[in-house]
Amino acid sequence: MKNIPCPGNPLARDYSRREFLYVGMLGGLGLTLPQFLRMEAQGAQKFYETREGVAKSVINIFLPGGAAHQETFDPKYLAPTEYRGPLGTVNTAIKGEKFSQHMSHMAKIADKITVIRSMAHGEAAHERGTHNMFTGYRPSPALEYPSIGSVVSHELGPRNNLPPYVCIPSVPNSFANSGYLSSAYGPFALGNDPSSKDFKVRDLSLPDGVDEKRFNRRRSLLDTVDHHFKSLEQSDALESMDAFYQHAYAMISSQKAREAFNLNAEDQKMKERYGMNAPGQRMLLARRLVESGVRFVSMTAGGWDHHGNIKGAVESNLPPVDQALAALISDLDERGLLDSTLVMLTSEFGRTPKINNTAGRDHWPRVFSVMLAGGGVKRGLIHGASDALGGEPEIDRVGVGDLAQTVYNQLGITGDKELMAPGDRPIEIVGDGRVLDEILEKKA
Repeated sequence: MKNIPCPGNPLARDYSRREFLYVGMLGGLGLTLPQFLRMEAQGAQKFYETREGVAKSVINIFLPGGAAHQETFDPKYLAPTEYRGPLGTVNTAIKGEKFSQHMSHMAKIADKITVIRSMAHGEAAHERGTHNMFTGYRPSPALEYPSIGSVVSHELGPRNNLPPYVCIPSVPNSFANSGYLSSAYGPFALGNDPSSKDFKVRDLSLPDGVDEKRFNRRRSLLDTVDHHFKSLEQSDALESMDAFYQHAYAMISSQKAREAFNLNAEDQKMKERYGMNAPGQRMLLARRLVESGVRFVSMTAGGWDHHGNIKGAVESNLPPVDQALAALISDLDERGLLDSTLVMLTSEFGRTPKINNTAGRDHWPRVFSVMLAGGGVKRGLIHGASDALGGEPEIDRVGVGDLAQTVYNQLGITGDKELMAPGDRPIEIVGDGRVLDEILEKKA
């Protein structure tokens, strides 16, 4: 049977006419779930086996473009002016440590976080650096690696009728997808931004004119038609499509699952605490999602490719991220969720030690900073150090494999476990690196 392509979707594959019949019937009900749910059925019968992790969820906040470590978590205030840059500093809750001047909110809660100031890799191109941070691997022409979120989806599966892996508001890049794993483990993307006035998650609400009674009646109709086709055709694909519909209906019919995406349930003071802007509302929604059971939430905030006028660019980009991130960490802590939620702030690389002739900084992967909070990570820790000019790791270099191994470890996933790539080729979840035990709380 000739397959019909499904265009316009970053997770698209070919669909048979048989599958289109199912999708068409759902469309007749007004139910057009994203590809994530459609494909999730392929893994619906999977037995999710893993050890118990300290962290139950991850919120991954990515700053695309390459955020300057000097203008965020690692200011070089004792360096010459051309290295120090145009911004001042602020004292933090960690004695003797400073952050850049536009991180006043994060400075106050620095005793809740770990900052790694010695992150490094060798990829100075945006795409390759982004690949590193989203997968834990260097890019390879021979294999498309899955994102950390997709591995989490594969290993841990869904919880509380919610997709295990959600991107806010959309899939940020091709490296956030499922790679050599089935697209069943790709992300659920919201479709629009939670900061917009008319924010509504596509495909989770019953369409106009379809109430709960009508919805259930039409579900029974679909079951009847499905039973007819079962009598004509039996296959593993059909069985997995059955599982897809069970999951789809569970998600749409579950008030709790739908409510996880309902930002209107938050009072105005809470929205303002995070910030009435894209970073603020994205992080607030991320908190609602992990609180409800989503295992991995990935989002972006701002644009950080500041080759020129870094002072003005940081002054514009950083304050809303600083406010929202501090609110997220504090809010999780107040709700008793921080210890079981790993929050990570990353970027594809840092920026050059020396200010360039357009008052900016260029690409620099040789050292940069990332931040972790919760999920069993120590509080109030600065790990590693860059040198006096911010150009190289000076103490405790951390690679992308080390970071990925640590994230998986906290979730109860063994990083050197082998998954099967095309051609029955076994590939380790992380190819190198070690768990950073020195940044983790000691187990009782």
